[in-house]
Amino acid sequence: MLRLTLAQMRRSLGRLTAAAVAIVLGTAFVAATLIAGDVMTRTAYDAVTATYGDADLVVRQDSSLTQEQVEAMRAADGVVAVDPMVVGWVQLALGGRSTTERLLVVPSDPRLASLEVSEGAVPAGPDEVALPVATLERLDAALGDTVRVDWTEWSDDEPEAQVAQVRVVGVVDDPAQAWARYGGAGLAPEASVLTWSGWSELEGAYATEAVVAAAPGAVETARAALVAAAAPDAQVVTRDEAAAASVESLADGTNVMVSVVLAFASIALLVAALVISNTFQVLVAQRTRTLALLRCVGARRAQLRASVLLEAGLLGLAASGLGVLVGIGLTAGALAVLARVDVGVPLPTTVSVTAVAVLVPLAVGTLVTVLAALVPARAATRVAPVAALRPSDAPAVGARSGRVRLVLSLLLSVGGAAGMLAAVALARLGAVDEMATLGLGILGGAASFVGVVLGAVFWVPKVVAGIGRLVQGSSPSARIAAANTVRNPRRTAATSTALLIGVTLVVMMSTGAASARSSLAQDLDQRYPVDVLLEGLDPESGRTDVIDPAVLRAVAAVDGVRDLVPVRQASVTAESTDGSTWDGVVFAIDPQDARRVVGNEPVLDALAADVVVLPDDAGVGGDVTVSGRDQSWELTGAGTTLRTAGAPTSVGWVGEAAMDRLAPDATETLAFVSLDAGANAGEVQQAVQDAVGDAAVSVVSPAAERAVYEQVINTMLAVVVGLLGVAVVIALVGVANTLSLSVIERRRESATLRAIGLSRRGLRWMLAVEGMLIAGVGALLGTALGLFYGWAGAATVFGTISDLTLAVPWLDLALVMVVALAAGLLASVLPGRSAARTPPVAALAVD
Repeated sequence: MLRLTLAQMRRSLGRLTAAAVAIVLGTAFVAATLIAGDVMTRTAYDAVTATYGDADLVVRQDSSLTQEQVEAMRAADGVVAVDPMVVGWVQLALGGRSTTERLLVVPSDPRLASLEVSEGAVPAGPDEVALPVATLERLDAALGDTVRVDWTEWSDDEPEAQVAQVRVVGVVDDPAQAWARYGGAGLAPEASVLTWSGWSELEGAYATEAVVAAAPGAVETARAALVAAAAPDAQVVTRDEAAAASVESLADGTNVMVSVVLAFASIALLVAALVISNTFQVLVAQRTRTLALLRCVGARRAQLRASVLLEAGLLGLAASGLGVLVGIGLTAGALAVLARVDVGVPLPTTVSVTAVAVLVPLAVGTLVTVLAALVPARAATRVAPVAALRPSDAPAVGARSGRVRLVLSLLLSVGGAAGMLAAVALARLGAVDEMATLGLGILGGAASFVGVVLGAVFWVPKVVAGIGRLVQGSSPSARIAAANTVRNPRRTAATSTALLIGVTLVVMMSTGAASARSSLAQDLDQRYPVDVLLEGLDPESGRTDVIDPAVLRAVAAVDGVRDLVPVRQASVTAESTDGSTWDGVVFAIDPQDARRVVGNEPVLDALAADVVVLPDDAGVGGDVTVSGRDQSWELTGAGTTLRTAGAPTSVGWVGEAAMDRLAPDATETLAFVSLDAGANAGEVQQAVQDAVGDAAVSVVSPAAERAVYEQVINTMLAVVVGLLGVAVVIALVGVANTLSLSVIERRRESATLRAIGLSRRGLRWMLAVEGMLIAGVGALLGTALGLFYGWAGAATVFGTISDLTLAVPWLDLALVMVVALAAGLLASVLPGRSAARTPPVAALAVD
């Protein structure tokens, strides 16, 4: 049987090529998805943990690290270096110019560096510093120049101004944009950073994190030793674990990266299985007469079944291997293209291929091909040889098998949809682990989609017939084409389902991506409600101070700045009637002004004259007594009773009238700045810093930090676009395969039409109308299904985000419909030419 199988494969090379193409593309999609998923996760993790450099471990605790704790960790087994995350803030001056700068400690190990010294040397002495290019430009300084550092030391509660002359020995670069929020940062030795920032010891810096470099192969040893050496409340995590926690915090406890990768991989497996199964079933069904002839010459049923399955296994294995190589090539090509486009996030330049990315597609492609051949092979061997040898059209749906198929389709569709909706509800409640919820959603979606595809033979032809009645009056060829689509429900359903699968996938991904982007944008608005924050400081005491109006005018005139609103702030205590209290800072802003510069909609909606908006987790509610405090946290007078409103915010918010009662002496020590749409946050921040000049004003850009997350999202969507491109190709090849095989199957039918007078042009137009009609219906139904699955998937993956937005990508939908109709037309060109060129007498002959 092996020789017979190989001989059949050689004789059927043309037909096998159609199935092989579907297998190659299906497995390539799976491989590309798995590899791209690793790229997405690695890129996102690197972006959100860029401040840790290439640290092996991160130590986190609630209280400030002490020098004793750091020394104990440095002495732990397996540890090479430990650096506390000290971030200083210093005042630099040269000539008539001055600026503020964030300073980091020079790392004790190169792996712990989040900045690079691109020119000059790493600071080593107590009077040496390395600064970013932007800071040097503001000071009009150059490498080798001496700049002045001003700071304040406190002695017996009295401030003493201090000055030091330091030399610029290096120029630093921030390739990962780790410190973009602060407009960059410089480097200096630890003792210098502490001294120039006015801290006498490490505890004054309130560093709650430390980065650790472990010895080669000793990460777990170092981790165990650090747990014993660190404070009782400390956590020792790997860089990837810290990244996962940061990503989860972005989506309220859901690891979006893992969820998206798993969702893509599962969908890729499903679409590959459906496309391969659909194409191979048509192929095997066309060989029913050949199998029957073998039965006539003595082959047993078991031998024929084994021959078909062996053929499927060999084809699946060879095509899947090629598909894995194609998937690797697609991913490498996508990375090469993205490398030429400034996506704002460092991407790997080479493809990292894992065993999973090779073995899973290989196994899936082979297994699915064998399973796809199992049912038609079994059906072909059960047909009587003499009956199978008689020329006939493909069989219609039998009554008994039709009922079973219909019941199974309904059970899968309804049950799967119920599972998806249950997953959405559980995700919204957040009561179940997100992996369990995601698994339920994927299982429900797969089951319902399989049910839809399984039942396509019942409902797709009816939809095609309904739409066909609208076009059948245009020409005789169109009338025949409309009739052809309903003469054989199995053939029509198989052809339309190929595109339905691809379109559903494309629309689902596009809808899910659009919904995810919109929802995450709202979440980022709540976490980073202000684009740029200015805070006035007293150079002598380091405490907040009123911002000079001239500085505000200069900032407002910067290109890219849309609006600027001065803001008062005060420290307060809010006490509820049950005695619970909340201590924190409140901002005072007029609700109308707030809408110009604040992006947190829940805060804006809740602001009112008699309301204090507090964080959701403040622990107080109802009517509260809010009392102002001075900068020493002493109560300044009688409290004011206000109603509370919760919002996703880290500070309190009140109106101007309420602030007049809470802290009448509060001055405008803050300014909120909003940027023009499309403005580069980093460039505008630098321009704002230049406008501030030598004024004692801190410039912080939450928009720059937000931009990091947006760049991660944009990179994810860029990968999605690449995957969608593969999905479109799969859909087009699926249509071309099934339509071509359908035309081959109908050679005698086409010859009969030619024999009774249909012209070659009419035959080609008949096939074109049929192709566009079936493709259009598949695209229309796939669009409806894709919207439903896309919304359900977004609601499951991002369910914990309070204001989930379900978006409709109208442009993508229109493009999908145009491509689908074009695909149906193009898929009919080659089969139409072949059918038109074949002489009627030759086509009427029996194979």
